[in-house]
Amino acid sequence: MRQAPPENVCRMLLCRHGATAANEMRPYILQGCEMNGPLTAIGEAQARSLAAALSAFRIAGVYASPLQRAHQTAEFIANSHQLKVETDANLRECSVGRWEGLDWETIRTKDKEAHDHFFADPATNPHPGGESYSDVLHRAEPTLKQLAERHQGENIVVVAHNMLNRVMLTPLLGLPLRLARQVKQANCCINVIEWTTDRAELITLNSVLHLD
Repeated sequence: MRQAPPENVCRMLLCRHGATAANEMRPYILQGCEMNGPLTAIGEAQARSLAAALSAFRIAGVYASPLQRAHQTAEFIANSHQLKVETDANLRECSVGRWEGLDWETIRTKDKEAHDHFFADPATNPHPGGESYSDVLHRAEPTLKQLAERHQGENIVVVAHNMLNRVMLTPLLGLPLRLARQVKQANCCINVIEWTTDRAELITLNSVLHLD
């Protein structure tokens, strides 16, 4: 896998960014596309470990969400391959609307009706003032397909976010999009997707063996 894939295949290493202060809070708080803080010391260490794990791969391009936590993670990878990070706004995290910066228990107790509506089917019911999972899929999937078409016969890295990764991976697992919250994505995990011209196949899900 560390060498180039067949000519008609793009091997996409879809990763989540390293840890931020919001991720490390207990309970953690929702961090959509409005909060734009940097990686913590732990997050930087995770990103270095991720970059080291990918250093043996022949990487043709590194792409990322423009949010700081994703771009910063991607820079560690790109630097080890003498590449520059290319950003695309379609890879940003899901907008969580008025729930930005809140934890789930606060949301459940203070905004119960909206909470229950969202959880009934997050694929079609958006975060209040934000996006649904379908919204995220519809903006992100065409961008990832375009990258795959551009890089047939090559390995590329895409650094994105928890919810965005979940909505991309859930259909590849044969699950309905409303169950995307069940798909785990650890900070700086690696998912391997092999794209051909007519389909995408998930090879590896949420790999964290490179993290201490």
